[in-house]
Amino acid sequence: MSRDPVLLLLPGLLCDQRLWRDQVATLGATHRCVVADLTQDATLPAMAARALAAVPAAAPIALVGLSMGGYVAMEAMRQAPGRIVRLALMDTSARADTPEQARRRRGLLALSRSGQFRGVTPRLLPQLLHPDNLAGPLGEAVRDMAERVGRDAFARQQQAILARRDSRALLPGIAVPTLVAVGEADVLTPPDLAEEIASLIPGARLHRIPRTGHLPPMEEPEAVTALLHEWLDAAPFPPQHG
Repeated sequence: MSRDPVLLLLPGLLCDQRLWRDQVATLGATHRCVVADLTQDATLPAMAARALAAVPAAAPIALVGLSMGGYVAMEAMRQAPGRIVRLALMDTSARADTPEQARRRRGLLALSRSGQFRGVTPRLLPQLLHPDNLAGPLGEAVRDMAERVGRDAFARQQQAILARRDSRALLPGIAVPTLVAVGEADVLTPPDLAEEIASLIPGARLHRIPRTGHLPPMEEPEAVTALLHEWLDAAPFPPQHG
């Protein structure tokens, strides 16, 4: 177990450890699992530095990021490519916001700052979950998670996302086993964005997860855990010689 990489899991916007609860419960039997705190910083570089600092410097990292966590993962690849031996990007994009996306994001920020933070999650919920998962315990779990993250952290996260750079030029230089996964019904970061990422990373494997929206680790936990287990067991790429 000591030779295995630390599994560093990066949550998305308004998400905390609950996002990865089921994966940690299973994969923690064979790997040390660390769920990063992405609520404290207002820039992606600062989030990435904090996440990397949560893992001992000598330990290799298997890095998993969902949505905003995917943006942070790409920033971590810029900061510490030699430490990251595996990469998984889920329900995310390598592109910067479009003007329309930035406008909507600023609108949600204004809504939360006006004292209507509790109104943010109901507006976002239909974009986060597959329609079959909106009612019942999953919807409640997502709302509870957002409340725990809170208004101030939400504002910091949105500011960081708004300032993110386009990462497409970074992707062809990634030389570690990479999994790209996306919920088939994801409307926030649709499958075509996952396809673009996978096409740009040499040897990347693309997987669409049925019956899920933007949060597959919660919507189809067993399927996501199986995907990550297979990714962790995949043969490493041979070293490159330049």
